[in-house]
Order: sequence, then structure tokens, then C-alpha cells
Amino acid sequence: MDEEVFQDGVTVFIDKKAQLTLLGTEMDYVENKLSSEFVFNNPNIKGTCGCGESFSI
Repeated sequence: MDEEVFQDGVTVFIDKKAQLTLLGTEMDYVENKLSSEFVFNNPNIKGTCGCGESFSI
């Protein structure tokens, strides 16, 4: 029942319950001198917590 998204040689599986929450989200991999991480840009977010891991829609 998961959605399978394949782009630029990468396959991502999205849980059916999360699909509407993640609609329009862009994911990028960023490297700098201190870290390397995946960065998510979700246009549906209305608020985030201080740690950056939780959000509200």
C-alpha cells in the first residue's frame, strides 16, 4: 500500500497515511564543513519545534 517514488536513481517509499502530509515536500542532501544531512522543505508546514524534528500542518 506504500507509494513508490523513483527519481534521479533513488527509490523512496512513502507510507499511505503520510502521503497527504508530505505532498509537495522537496528533499535535498547538503554537505558543509560541520555536517552532511538530508534537508526537507515542506510547503505545508505552519509551525516547527525548536529542535527542527517536529512540525504542525
